Amino acid sequence: MKKILIGAIITLAAVLIYQSWMESNKETALLKESSMLIEQQIKNVSKLVVTEGHFAEVYNYQDSKELFGPLVTADKKALVVVNAKVSISYDLKQLGYELDNAAKTLTIKTLPEAQIDINPDFEYYDVTADYFNPFDASDYNTIKSNVNRSLLKKIRLSKLQDNAKNRLLSELASFLPLTNTLGWTLIYKEQAIQSKQDLLENPNLFIN
Repeated sequence: MKKILIGAIITLAAVLIYQSWMESNKETALLKESSMLIEQQIKNVSKLVVTEGHFAEVYNYQDSKELFGPLVTADKKALVVVNAKVSISYDLKQLGYELDNAAKTLTIKTLPEAQIDINPDFEYYDVTADYFNPFDASDYNTIKSNVNRSLLKKIRLSKLQDNAKNRLLSELASFLPLTNTLGWTLIYKEQAIQSKQDLLENPNLFIN
């Protein structure tokens, strides 16, 4: 009777150990699967073009070349009208994040830099040049460089970048349904993000 009792205890212990081992393996597999799903969603987003805008610029170009001192010069000038299409994007492949399977957290470490693409369309009017100071490739390159610099300054002073940041917020908030469904927590700036509003109300969101 004693041997039967000992055998039953050993058998029960073996069953409990086996069940515990199976549960542990199952939980590990589920954690790995949910981690892979989150990483896949981040990779699928890739480059995100968040906003577009149009800007106009009128640029007067002038250049003088001295021939026989400052009293005699050869001049050239052009009136340039520029219509530019501008887009702002974020490459989410550059998003810095960390997955903690044990704590079941997705922590956003750093945000990607905004990428500003300017596609200008140049129209030249009133182009005049003296024989000794003709227009050449360097003039057109200078005009393009100056116009792009001026447009970039206007873009930075406009609301286009703020709109882009709001769109990025929305994209980050798209991680919430997946993380919540899988029982994970989205963390940024050491704060748990429970809703899109939590992101919008974070004043230091774009300070890496």
